[in-house]
Amino acid sequence: MTSAQAAAPSRAAILLAFAAIYLIWGSTYLGIRVAVESLPPFLMGSARFLIAGSLLLAFLKLRGAAWPTGRQWAANALTGTLLLLGGNGLVAWAEQYVPSGITALLIGIGPLFIVLTEWAWPGGIRPTAVTGVALALGFAGVTWLAAPWESAAAGRLHLGGVGAILAACVFWALGSIQSRHSKHGAPPFVAAALQMLGGGAALAVVALLHGDFARFDFAAVTARSWTAFAYLIAAGSLVGYSTFVWLMKHSTPARVATYAYVNPVVAVILGWLILDEPITPRTLVASAIIVAAVALITTEKAKSAAAKTA
Repeated sequence: MTSAQAAAPSRAAILLAFAAIYLIWGSTYLGIRVAVESLPPFLMGSARFLIAGSLLLAFLKLRGAAWPTGRQWAANALTGTLLLLGGNGLVAWAEQYVPSGITALLIGIGPLFIVLTEWAWPGGIRPTAVTGVALALGFAGVTWLAAPWESAAAGRLHLGGVGAILAACVFWALGSIQSRHSKHGAPPFVAAALQMLGGGAALAVVALLHGDFARFDFAAVTARSWTAFAYLIAAGSLVGYSTFVWLMKHSTPARVATYAYVNPVVAVILGWLILDEPITPRTLVASAIIVAAVALITTEKAKSAAAKTA
C-alpha cells in the first residue's frame, strides 16, 4: 500500500469514532448534572479542565511535542476562556436547575448561534433564506421548550438556567469562530491542551468570585458525583475531544457536525433512563423542531462549502 492508503482509517474506525462522539458527548450533560449535585459548578469545571489539560500536555511532551510559545498560550487561553468558561461553565451552573436532557436540547441550537456569529464577524457571509427559516424554527423550538408564559408549577423551566444556557451557546459560537481565525500555529492537540488549561484557570477565578471554594466540602461530595467528575475528565475532555479532532481530519465537517443534533437525543434518553427526568409531549415537539432546525443549518452549510470548492 502507499503511505496515503496506509494512513486511511477503516470504515469500522470511522463508525466507531462517530459512535464515540455521539454517545460520549451526549452523555456529558448527564455527567455534569450528577457532578454538580454535590460539587460547586465552576470549581468542578476548573478542576476538570486543569487536570485534563495537564494530562494531555504532559502526554504530548513525552511524545516529543515542542513547548508552546507565548503567543500560542495567549491565543488558546482566550479561546479556552470563551469555550470552557463561557460555554461549559455556564452550562454546569445551569444544570443545577435545568434537567440534563433539556439542557442538551437547548445547547443543540448552538449551530444557529455560530451562523449568526459568522455573519456578524468582519467579512462574514449573510445567511441564506433557508438559513433564516432554520434560525426562526430553532428559536421557536427553544421558546416552546422553555414555555415562559407558564408558571413554574405548570412546567415552565427555570428561566435563569435557560438564559445561562443560551448565553453559553453565544460564548461557544464566539470561541469557535475566534479559534478559526486565530493564527497561532499550535498543532490541534497542543491547542486543545492549552485551551483546557486556559479555560480551567479562568473557571478557577470565577469559582473564587462565586464562592465555590468557600462552599466546597470534601466530605459532603457523594461517590456518584466523584464518579461523574472522573468520567467527565477521562471520557468527555480527553477521549471525546481527541476523537472529534481525529474525525475532523478523516471526515467532512458537515458529517462531523451531525453530533449537534444527535447529542440532544442521546442526552434526553439517558436523563430519562438514569435520572428519571420526565419526557413530556412539549419536550418531544420542541426537540423535533430544534433538531429539524439544526439539520437544516448543517445541510445548508454543507451545500455552501460544496459550492465554494466546485
